[in-house]
Amino acid sequence: MTPAEFIDIYRQHRASAILRTSDTDAARRAMQVAVDGGFRIVEFTLTVPRAFELIEEFASADRLVVGAGTVLTVDDAEKAVSAGARFLVSPVIDESVIDAARELGVAMMPGCATPSEMLRAHRAGAPLQKLFPAQAAGPTWVKQTLGPLPFLKIVPTSGVTLENAVDYLAAGAWAVGFVNSLFDPADIAEGRFDAIQQRAASMIEAVGKS
Repeated sequence: MTPAEFIDIYRQHRASAILRTSDTDAARRAMQVAVDGGFRIVEFTLTVPRAFELIEEFASADRLVVGAGTVLTVDDAEKAVSAGARFLVSPVIDESVIDAARELGVAMMPGCATPSEMLRAHRAGAPLQKLFPAQAAGPTWVKQTLGPLPFLKIVPTSGVTLENAVDYLAAGAWAVGFVNSLFDPADIAEGRFDAIQQRAASMIEAVGKS
């Protein structure tokens, strides 16, 4: 899969499931029920214990596109792609990591908090720009930023919920990423994986209507 192909697929599906937790087995179960709920684009942050193993495991499923989050170094990028990651995400802009992603043949999505950072990421070769951290203005911020910078492909993550995901997409977001609003830490801790699956199905249904 080329970066361009991933970008098109992300646009088609409109949403990804992003998991950050401290337990490997719980991460596996939580992500599986998100997949069962309908997610096809999934992301394991590298803060998850044994994240590379989980990426490799889920990447073996033909119907899934698996990515790595919290990619902070070139070494992280190389290990993630070797494990099967087809896209890389970071909370920050690091041109060396963006360059590495391009050389590895995968899409890169660095975290950006301002229009200036988004333009910097775009010019450095990152085809997607992650809105991070969440902006108080939410969808309005996305719409206002795309006014003068319509070539950006903004992907809000932190702060995206079932209730506002459609508003983000209507404002022009390329796609959205669900984090804690999908993978509620209390549900993971208490083993309420059925609740995660139900939320996943509701989120996929909502973005599918956008």
